[in-house]
Amino acid sequence: MDQNELDCFLVLAEELHFGRTATRLRLSRARVSQLIQKLERRVGAPLFTRTSRRVALTSLGSRLRDDLEPHYRGIEGALVRAVASARGIEGVLHVGFSTPLAGEMVMKTIERLRITHPELAVEVCEVPLSDPYGMLRKGAFDLQLADFPVREDDLTRGPTLLAEDRVLAVAAGHPLAGRDTVTLEDLTRVPLLTIAGDIPEYWLEHQLPTRTPSGRPIAQGPSVTNFQEALALVAGGKGALLSGAHIALYQGRPGICYVPVEGDKPLRYGLMWRSDGGNRAMELFGRVAGEIAQDMAPADPRRATPG
Repeated sequence: MDQNELDCFLVLAEELHFGRTATRLRLSRARVSQLIQKLERRVGAPLFTRTSRRVALTSLGSRLRDDLEPHYRGIEGALVRAVASARGIEGVLHVGFSTPLAGEMVMKTIERLRITHPELAVEVCEVPLSDPYGMLRKGAFDLQLADFPVREDDLTRGPTLLAEDRVLAVAAGHPLAGRDTVTLEDLTRVPLLTIAGDIPEYWLEHQLPTRTPSGRPIAQGPSVTNFQEALALVAGGKGALLSGAHIALYQGRPGICYVPVEGDKPLRYGLMWRSDGGNRAMELFGRVAGEIAQDMAPADPRRATPG
């Protein structure tokens, strides 16, 4: 059987409309009719009944569709898998994310890949706050969308994909909560929460500094191991938290105000991976993530008001 006849028959059996079939196959209606008539002559009996108002399968046409379709889909699937294998993008890609903003970007990337590369499955998981690189090193992730800086000899970082300003999360009753903005020098007025765990010193100092730019010491508050614990302590007046501006959009809650930090360098996010790894699936994810990043507006560092 001619491949064009087979394609035309199965699409018409689904659409039951010559115009829509012609559009899907990018053929003329006359060519669709010609292919169906040719197939019917080959079979020796009508496969469709046609009137001016409707098209329907005959009983013979229905049986032929049911017999052909699973084999046809199997051939299609085999070709897709062969192409994917040749491109090195078949299988499952495991991706970690560090913040809600990074998670949103990962999910948008996955949605686009489901359309453009359905042969590639992507599984996601949140990175533990107290161990930012451990799961990547162990092989639980192939890629990780994380906040920079990254200065690990065994890990490679890609280009910056997202950037956002920072905010200071403080209890609603704290004097800084009434400010339109704060600076890093204002951090001397409140203990700053820190993170417990296997955290590189350079990363902690960048994210949760111990001194202001002028060298004044910043008091350290309690250590936390996860983000929800940090917010509970902030709401309870036990300290403040420096975070990306997206926190005001994703984690608004009564008892906490988010005050934009003025004059600070933005936080930056990008992909990283093990330096001894890398494949075409990872390259594809990175390329699509870059396209998604261009469409994502930076988070608004507005202050959230307590409920």
